[in-house]
Amino acid sequence: MCGIIGYVGDRNAVPIIVEGLKKLEYRGYDSAGIAVYGADSFDIVKCKGRLSELEKQLAGHSLASHMGIGHTRWATHGEPSDVNSHPHVGSQNKIVVVHNGIIENYQQLKERLEHRGIEFASQTDSEVIAQLAEYYYNGDLLDTVIHLSTALEGSYACGIMCLDEPDTLIAFRKDNPLIIGVSEHGQFIASDVPAVLTDTDKVYYLDDKEIAMLRKDSVQFFNLDKEPIEKTLETITWSFDSAEKGGYPHFMLKEIMEQPKVVRDTVQSFADDGENARIIEKLDIANFDKVVIAGCGSAYNAGVVAKYVFEQLCRMSVEVELASEFRYKDAIVDEKTLVILISQSGETADTIAALREAKSKGAATLAIVNVVGSTIAKEVDFCLYTIAGPEIAVATTKAFSAQLIVLYLLALELATKRENVTDEVRQSLRDDIAALPDKIAEILEHIGAIQKYASESVGSKSIFFIGRNIDYAIALEGSLKLKEISYIHSEAYAGGELKHGTMALIEEDTLVVTIANCASLYRKIMSNAEQVISRGAKVLLISNNPEAKKSVGEFGDGSSEPDDRLSLISLPEINELFSPSLSIIALQLFSYYVAANKGLDIDKPRNLAKSVTVE
Repeated sequence: MCGIIGYVGDRNAVPIIVEGLKKLEYRGYDSAGIAVYGADSFDIVKCKGRLSELEKQLAGHSLASHMGIGHTRWATHGEPSDVNSHPHVGSQNKIVVVHNGIIENYQQLKERLEHRGIEFASQTDSEVIAQLAEYYYNGDLLDTVIHLSTALEGSYACGIMCLDEPDTLIAFRKDNPLIIGVSEHGQFIASDVPAVLTDTDKVYYLDDKEIAMLRKDSVQFFNLDKEPIEKTLETITWSFDSAEKGGYPHFMLKEIMEQPKVVRDTVQSFADDGENARIIEKLDIANFDKVVIAGCGSAYNAGVVAKYVFEQLCRMSVEVELASEFRYKDAIVDEKTLVILISQSGETADTIAALREAKSKGAATLAIVNVVGSTIAKEVDFCLYTIAGPEIAVATTKAFSAQLIVLYLLALELATKRENVTDEVRQSLRDDIAALPDKIAEILEHIGAIQKYASESVGSKSIFFIGRNIDYAIALEGSLKLKEISYIHSEAYAGGELKHGTMALIEEDTLVVTIANCASLYRKIMSNAEQVISRGAKVLLISNNPEAKKSVGEFGDGSSEPDDRLSLISLPEINELFSPSLSIIALQLFSYYVAANKGLDIDKPRNLAKSVTVE
């Protein structure tokens, strides 16, 4: 899980690469480095730490070159250190490489090369690519890359330069994303679009086992048989501003505030003339007797929410699987199963593996992704897009909200095809979904109470989240958001499970966030809240139930005064099936302001990276 960028063209590569790395730092920030083509050798500057540390080191060098590569790292093999930082150069100083991914057979390759007298400098798997490339090099870098691609096992996206070929930058990939940008002043390679948006909106998407050869005035593509490939140049519709903070202190807060527009745009994509509507029209739900939803992290949590919606509307059996487990469990899926894969990036390694496992068993596959041209989008039978734009903060917010909207509308349309809902009910539910952007905006206009409560919760050692039914599903995401960015221990539980072990963890002043939007279960969850309060806990109630304000006033021994152990964040009313889209806004803001009050690096939480492209 790293970010790579490269440039060859008419301008000085150094500032271009540094600016590109700034746009990619969300992919990894243990270390960073840059290599440029020098007069008679590669000039390499790299170091442990954030990109700012690299910039300090570069300030002491007068690097300039027409071609170079850069890297920001999230460590997998070898601890973060100067020597383990990328780029890596071969022992002959002839070939230099940046790499994203994991080389699974690196130990065998390393031992073979060491047996031939080649000395390694780092602990990384990536160095073996540079050393092996030098070992294979016969005067043609393209031939060398083809040879490399047949020898390496695992996943990789690489940029590579050779001292003997001063005008050539080569990129190649397998199971990791890589784009090729084309501009008037030169060509780019990058892990993600934001890295090149300052210079161009024209890109090629490199597919698995394809090679790109870049020179300042041209880009050529080849397969592993060295045959030329024709590819389509695509135009990015994102604006440059959408990948900038826009005056907000953090990308996460900016992306939270963008959610009314994101939800509205995603709803619109399901209108009669929308692309997502056309995709669903092709899907024959009568072919399936079971739905399986797979994802990782927040995408999995979106799937848990969707299970409640699908089962109620479609009356179909729905299973939700962690993609990282699905690939190993010999899942019971067949040609009568619809497998839904959820991934913001479309490049999540475990979700790609789950997709391929499902296809190998004959299942139909449908993806919900945010990135056009991503691996998952290309490999599934059907693909629905979230219209979220670039999401930079590691902790997802707007992409998660867009995933929920796609899942609601997918469930509703499939229920209609199964004749489980009347036209009147369908229109009523669509109206409820269409009302969500304004109701989200309403929450965002009144965040003072959330800020205040978050500031009082900074010292919590553990915070628990409880709910019942679909409220439990969104509690999972609320808990994940908090632990991701605040580093406070947090767990989510179904309210009815408190007495089955969890109650032992409740201590004086433990905070229990209680989500209560399911009308039929309101009394049940409030009973759970009373149980934890009686054991010394404090409760933050998040609810749109009309009884909530009255409950806050009359809670406990019947006093008409509010209990100081029970606080309320009131939400707009909405059909409870879609209430997670409102609950999550309050939960995101709560997590954000807890982390902000702790002074943490919210956009780049420790040990995490945005796109999990390795297992």
